[in-house]
Amino acid sequence: MQIDLNADVGESFGAWVIGRDQQLIPLVSSVNIACGAHAGDPLTIARTIELARACGASIGAHPGYPDLAGFGRRDLGMEPRELEASVLYQVAAVAGMAGAMGCELRHVKPHGALYNRAAEDMETALAVARAVRRFSRELRLVGRAGSLLLDVAGGEGLAVAAEAFADRRYEPDGRLRFRGEADAVLAEPAAAAAQAVAIARDGVATATGGDTVHIRADTICVHGDSPDAPLIAGAVRQALEGAGLEVAAMEPAGNP
Repeated sequence: MQIDLNADVGESFGAWVIGRDQQLIPLVSSVNIACGAHAGDPLTIARTIELARACGASIGAHPGYPDLAGFGRRDLGMEPRELEASVLYQVAAVAGMAGAMGCELRHVKPHGALYNRAAEDMETALAVARAVRRFSRELRLVGRAGSLLLDVAGGEGLAVAAEAFADRRYEPDGRLRFRGEADAVLAEPAAAAAQAVAIARDGVATATGGDTVHIRADTICVHGDSPDAPLIAGAVRQALEGAGLEVAAMEPAGNP
């Protein structure tokens, strides 16, 4: 069995340093690079692309709401045409820099509040999917497993990847537990590793209250903005490989 392990990276900007990308990126098979809207800046994007290339990680764009102050975690509820233009702009920026540096963009994964809204709101899902499609049908769109976004993107002719999270607690309905709630984040590497193996190997996770939630995932995320992200990613990767799973990047969207 094979599973992709991804991380959200390139989220530093200006004088602000967010995450430990140099330690984290060598541990994952795919990266989602912030595009300058919720986080990131041109130099950070370039440096992150260079690091991903050196580590052999597949490169993706990580567009979010234009909200540096809120780190893209505030739901801006943008008008669909404005949102589509914003996502297209962000994807094009990272893809253009990657191309100029001899790399290829392989996937797109929305960030934060945009990710969550696109999982459940038709207008938002359509805006995101159409922005990606307008740029290239050869990009894979990553979204929460079982979400509306994946259905909409498939309807728009895009390849998709269902995502699960090693370091986030699930609700019984398959949604992620709100970050403001207790036990929303699995901060202990061992707990995140156990959840990753359960999802990748068995297709299940233990939700809030002890319920079992079924999750079919193509890729598992470790958040990059935690100070302990490299420890968590290392534990997750070791556990996955110890369970007989191959950690490898998702196939290019043009492949069957």
